[in-house]
Amino acid sequence: MTHTVISSATREVVLGFDRPFVMIGERINPTGRKLLSEEMRAGDFSRVEADAIAQVQAGAHVLDVNAGIPLADEPALLTRAIQLVQSVTDVPLSIDSSVVEALEAAIAVYDGKPLINSVTGEDEVMERVLPFVAKHGAAVVAISNDETGISEDPDVRFEVARRIVNRAADHGIPREDVVVDPLVMPIGAMGSAGQQVFRLVRRLREELQVNTTCGASNVSFGLPNRHVVTGTFLSMAMASGMTSAIMNPLHAEVRSAVQAADVLMGVDTNCASWIRNHRDPDAEVGRRVGRAGGRRARAGS
Repeated sequence: MTHTVISSATREVVLGFDRPFVMIGERINPTGRKLLSEEMRAGDFSRVEADAIAQVQAGAHVLDVNAGIPLADEPALLTRAIQLVQSVTDVPLSIDSSVVEALEAAIAVYDGKPLINSVTGEDEVMERVLPFVAKHGAAVVAISNDETGISEDPDVRFEVARRIVNRAADHGIPREDVVVDPLVMPIGAMGSAGQQVFRLVRRLREELQVNTTCGASNVSFGLPNRHVVTGTFLSMAMASGMTSAIMNPLHAEVRSAVQAADVLMGVDTNCASWIRNHRDPDAEVGRRVGRAGGRRARAGS
C-alpha cells in the first residue's frame, strides 16, 4: 500500500487506499473571497484564524493555506498565515502557492512535514519546484496539466501525471510523496467530467500506485443544490480510489457523504467514526439522565 505521510509538530495524517479519506479544508484562500482578500492585504488575519478553527471543528484533517492576492507581498502574507494557523490548530497544512519564493518563506517557518500545493507538468515548473520539495522532504500535489493546458482526454492527463512522478523520482522524491490531482472539471459544462475522473483515478491507483486529491467543489460549479452533487461525486471518486480532496468540511452534505463512504468501504472500523459524528445528542443526553436517575433510585432504596 502507498502511504503518504504529512505532519504538524504534534499530529500525523496518512493518505492511503486502506485509510479513511482525508478532508483538506479549502477555506483559507482569498481567491473569489473579496472580503478575506481585503482583510489579509490590510494585515487583518482574524477571518483566517476563525476559518482554521471552524474547519478543524467540522472534521478537516488537513488545512490548505493560500495567500495569493494580486500585487500583494505573497511570501510575507503566506508566512504569517502559516504561523497563525499553526498557533491555533494542530493539523498538518497544505502550503498552497504558485510562487516558489512564497513556498520557501512559508516552509522556513513550518513545523512538520507539509504538503506542497503544487507542481504541474511543464519542465520549467518541475525543475523549479521539485528540487525545493526534495530539499525539505515534503510531499507535493502533482497537477496533471502541462504547457498544452488541461486535456479533455484522461489518458493524456495520466501521461502528464506519470511524467511528474518519474521526474520527482529523478530528484529523489518517492512516489508515496507525490499526490496526483487528476483535475476535476465542472460537470455542468462537461457531461463526461465525472466519468473521466473516475477512470483516471483508477489508473493512478492501479498503475502508478499514487494517492490522489482534487478540488472537489469544481465539479458542481454553477449547479443548484451543488453540495449534494459534490458529496455524491466524492463518494464515487472514493470508490474509484481517490484518497483525499480539497473541500469545504463546513457543508454537512459533503462531509456526511465522505463519512458514509468510509463506512461502506470498510475503512471506518466498526462504524466508530460515523457513530461518533452522527449520534443523536438529545438521545445521548437522555441516556445519561436515565442512567443517573437509575443510580439515584438504587441509592435511595
